[in-house]
Amino acid sequence: MSNLSPATVLVAIQRLAEAGRHEVSSSEVVRATHGSSATVRRHLDALCASGQLVRIGQARATRYRLTESASAGQAAATEESPTVPSPVWSPAAVELGRKLDLPLGAREPVTYRREFVENYVPNQSSLMPPDLAEELYREGRLHEQQPAGTYARKVLEQLLIDLSWSSSRLEGNRYTLLATEELFRRGTAGSDTDAVMLLNHKTAIEFLVEAVPLQGLSIPLVRNLHAVLMQDLLADTDALGAIRKKVVNISDTVYVPTQVPALLEGMLETILAKARLTKNPVEAAFFLWVNLAYLQPFEGGNKRTSRLAANIPLMLYNCSPLSFLDVDPRDYAKAVLGVYEFLDVSRAVDLFAWTYRRSIRKYAVVLESMSAPNPLRLRYREHLSEAIGLVVRDRISAQAAVMELGLTEDQAPGFQAMLLDELKKLEVFNCARYRLTLTATQAWIDAGRPH
Repeated sequence: MSNLSPATVLVAIQRLAEAGRHEVSSSEVVRATHGSSATVRRHLDALCASGQLVRIGQARATRYRLTESASAGQAAATEESPTVPSPVWSPAAVELGRKLDLPLGAREPVTYRREFVENYVPNQSSLMPPDLAEELYREGRLHEQQPAGTYARKVLEQLLIDLSWSSSRLEGNRYTLLATEELFRRGTAGSDTDAVMLLNHKTAIEFLVEAVPLQGLSIPLVRNLHAVLMQDLLADTDALGAIRKKVVNISDTVYVPTQVPALLEGMLETILAKARLTKNPVEAAFFLWVNLAYLQPFEGGNKRTSRLAANIPLMLYNCSPLSFLDVDPRDYAKAVLGVYEFLDVSRAVDLFAWTYRRSIRKYAVVLESMSAPNPLRLRYREHLSEAIGLVVRDRISAQAAVMELGLTEDQAPGFQAMLLDELKKLEVFNCARYRLTLTATQAWIDAGRPH
């Protein structure tokens, strides 16, 4: 590729190192630069010969890392010119960016093209390079067999803050991360629409964690997801979860979504059906993210619905959640506009892979920070859910629940103390682990936590 040089290869490796990948394979560099394998390998050899890279391993295990001098030079450059974290854009993504930088008057108006979905054949077609999707799946999945949704449940408290704040920020929300944490502790929004947006995200994520393992990727699930996300944010409450019948216009683009309700409904069903058939959950997540935003099936909130819906396949396959950490709104806008106007996913692929790797690292650390499972808790896991359900839903005392289940101190040492401790900690944001609904839990809390 004519615009690929040793310098651009070195910059790509430096960006990968900044993202935490200090030893990279040639195939990773090929993906980061979109160059040919032969050209990239030639430049890698030249960079090793010049002392800027070190080659480690042999054959398929060969990896490349920056030398100390190259790393120091990059660090010095970063100190002199601090930048916001961003993906390493491929040449195709850079070229797409140039097209999108043209004034609106110089870009050709376009509308929805259904063949973008209809020509996609699950497990044969791919929007993301298959080797990249496979690599991200291997990096992001839990390795032990666990019920669907386990990963998301384990990191739920951190995910609620990360994804709610990141997704809302992409919509122009003014809350800081710290203010979001305080809002979630307080739990009330008043008349502040930014607070409503954040609390709706939180409720929607809790809904997904509870519902996805039971319902899978279904039409009712996605429509309910939209209803929860947009509650009190749409003027017409009839539009919550409903396929839109009104015209929508998107600012700063020449893309005009289809306005035919029957087509919107049919294409939504097709999108979900094809995502369900896609075996690689990362490809399925990317497919959903891109296509739900492109279709615009709802009156408002389509992009935020697409971001949360992208997590559904990841939850089903126990992969790290995707929280869009550190994504610059301008980068995000260009990624989706590239699909809207040119059906070009090059910027979307680069952005998705970059932010998903950041999510993988973040939640791997969260998992590592958790202490080893309490053997007593594992032993009483199901009994604890039953007892808490009796206290919260049926409003019987903890003592009565213990007696009813035959878990008195002589029969189940330590169980009652654990039950009382868990009841103290029970909140609407963590009730899903005990198969409790948000409504039932809130009602129990409002009643003064009777137990």
